[in-house]
Amino acid sequence: MLLSGGLDSAVTLAMARAAGFACVALTFDYGQRHRAELESAARLAESLGAERHAVVPVGLRAVGGSALTADIDVPKDRDAAHAADVPITYVPARNLIFLSIAAGLAEVEGAGAVWLGVNAVDYSGYPDCRPAFLDAFRRCVALATRAGSQGATLDIRAPLIEMSKADIIRAGADLGVDFALTRSCYDPDPEGRACGRCDSCLIRRRGFADAGVPDPTVYAG
Repeated sequence: MLLSGGLDSAVTLAMARAAGFACVALTFDYGQRHRAELESAARLAESLGAERHAVVPVGLRAVGGSALTADIDVPKDRDAAHAADVPITYVPARNLIFLSIAAGLAEVEGAGAVWLGVNAVDYSGYPDCRPAFLDAFRRCVALATRAGSQGATLDIRAPLIEMSKADIIRAGADLGVDFALTRSCYDPDPEGRACGRCDSCLIRRRGFADAGVPDPTVYAG
């Protein structure tokens, strides 16, 4: 289970646990500026009953090219007209890299599936959050792993892929997810408060409002 510490991955882990799966939570320390999510991931893994929580360092700062890993300003107050654009907060090939490592861990663990909380409805225009990418990755795993060459299958499960943010929040509320443990902001202040203005904050705020669920996020403004 890819667990970032954000809202979507928390709900996905809750779904997997509710379905009866034992889960290994996998978090990546990739040099992200919003490092508060690493602490959130640890708390969520414990709160939602993961069997264990693995944190893997991946040096994506060496690649750069993103406002999340380089000295580039995080965009603020983008309007809906730009929602389909790939923003500068896109981390080059991030989900491709993360899923590759997750597939390796799944092979070692003997797991039958990798779960992740990507979403293609209320999202920030990232190409690696689309169903077509996940379909291609499933085929890649079958070709690129020992397990796949021996006929084993590794499913890639993304139960939120076609859900709105409001529906995700409602589902999480029904499953008892403590949203106060989650972090979504790309540019929190030194006290850890969410900026309230980056794409991730705007989507989160709108999602809680549309869902009719109280938003426990502490915003700087």
